[in-house]
Amino acid sequence: MPVISLDYKDLEELSGMDKNTIIERIPMMGCDIERIEDDHIDIEFFPNRPDLYSVEGVTRAVRGFLGKESGLRQYKVTPSEIEITKDEGIDKIRPYIVSAVVRNVRFTSRSIESLMALQESMHWALGRNRKKISIGVHDLSKITPPFRYIAQDPGFKFVPLDFKEPMSMSEILEKHPKGVKFAFILEDFDKYPLILDANDKVVSFPPIINGELTRVTEETTDLLIEITGLDHAVSTALNIVVTALAERGGKIESVTINGKQAPDLEPGRMKLNSSEVEELIGLTLTDEEIISYLGKMRFGAVKSGDGIEVLIPSYRSDILHTWDLIEDIGIAYGYDKIKPELPATSAIGTAHPVSELRDSLREIMVGLGYYDVMPFTLSSERLQFELMRRDKPDGITRILYPISEDHTIVRSTILPNLLEILSINRHREQPQRIFEAGEVLVDCQNRLHLGAVAIHPQANFTEIQSVVDAVMRERGIKYWVFKGKDSAFIEGRCAEIFIKGKSTSQKSHVAHLPSGEIGVIVKEYDDNYVDVRFSNPHRIIHLHKDEVLRDDEKYKIGVFGEIHPEVISNFGMEHPVIGFELELKEYL
Repeated sequence: MPVISLDYKDLEELSGMDKNTIIERIPMMGCDIERIEDDHIDIEFFPNRPDLYSVEGVTRAVRGFLGKESGLRQYKVTPSEIEITKDEGIDKIRPYIVSAVVRNVRFTSRSIESLMALQESMHWALGRNRKKISIGVHDLSKITPPFRYIAQDPGFKFVPLDFKEPMSMSEILEKHPKGVKFAFILEDFDKYPLILDANDKVVSFPPIINGELTRVTEETTDLLIEITGLDHAVSTALNIVVTALAERGGKIESVTINGKQAPDLEPGRMKLNSSEVEELIGLTLTDEEIISYLGKMRFGAVKSGDGIEVLIPSYRSDILHTWDLIEDIGIAYGYDKIKPELPATSAIGTAHPVSELRDSLREIMVGLGYYDVMPFTLSSERLQFELMRRDKPDGITRILYPISEDHTIVRSTILPNLLEILSINRHREQPQRIFEAGEVLVDCQNRLHLGAVAIHPQANFTEIQSVVDAVMRERGIKYWVFKGKDSAFIEGRCAEIFIKGKSTSQKSHVAHLPSGEIGVIVKEYDDNYVDVRFSNPHRIIHLHKDEVLRDDEKYKIGVFGEIHPEVISNFGMEHPVIGFELELKEYL
């Protein structure tokens, strides 16, 4: 979740309140304070509230929550004569674009930093790493309207942001840091999006980089905001950006794109009844109290017939149902007003077997030099299967209403999440060794898995085999290893882990030893011993049945080995990676 840095001077100037008062009360809005520094505070907000990803948005909400203002914040939009023409050729690449002008902005280094932080946080939360939406902010005085949004050949050259020499668009994707990072968005197209002004000067190469020409500085007063993307989320993003700038005194002007004007800051409308509120959160409130609490959360609300009509701010993208309104009513009522009650029954708690197992595994893995991590259990098909070179299995548990393209399914394996963490930390010192003992969901059933990965130049099969052996030995589990076939690993450097399972009705006489030798059971005894004949060299050995694994008893619990180079490349890494994953539920 995004962590937003809020400068104390900005907090006090924009809210009109003392920072200590804000710091004391802001957790009651449903956010977490990460750290308090001498000149700023870092706060973590949920992904569903991108309107709070800037100091401007936070102070707007705080003024309502702490009673300095109430009700819907109104923003005036003045029509302008600026137009953007969208060519038909762009529809197959990046079809949606909205734009606005914000004038009379007085920038400081702090306010520029806040705007850039808002832009990048929204690229992550709404933009799905710029794929769904990307935001461009430009100094309007450096360019001349009208503008054109076109599909351009990759050989077209301009000077990108932070560079001094012209580069072709294809060179930008290969050499510019932003181009390398986001080239995957355009990899399937033979032409690229481009925004030009009336003099054919480059405004933006969305979703990759702006032109150096339109860089925003402290001298900038008039801004052109353009947002491109794949769906109507571009309009929500535009509303959030322009209203944040308006909180600093900016004057919003509309831009016409192929005959349609943006932004549209008209509030949405919903009907709410007090009975719904009581049913969901258990509070008996009058209509007047509900209207008051909605006002604290910056909604407009008036009595309408037998219910309440609620006006929803255009920047509140998270309000999809009346339940979302009721949640805000609960926040405005106050978490601190909820009276604690003793349970009707009492009991003495004991550790759950799963918790004890996890603690044991953590102790083992930490002792082996691995760091414990806690990735999300929600994942995506791209991360779980496409990047791992694995086929999609049956029994995937999909999210009915995902709020992010990165969180569309419940994970069925742990390794992809661990590789993602290595990818995020690929510029840090090596070796890196991490693990997780966590749950996955397979065929709608929870299963406990242990996964671990390591990255460093000398990582190899022998190293990860020794780690697996140490884990199984410490847990007292007898296991067998067979040559593995998993496309996420290098062929020939992958092994599958088996333990004894339930025998089938057709009992096999093929016997495997933990050493890897294969023999045939020639005689069985009542005292749980068997005679096994081996051909190379020829001999018969009298063994306890626990030392022998029949083919019909084989139960696969995991895999380990060297990760395939293509998988390593898919995650943006360069050094060898090794890993394993074990299912633990069967032998709790």
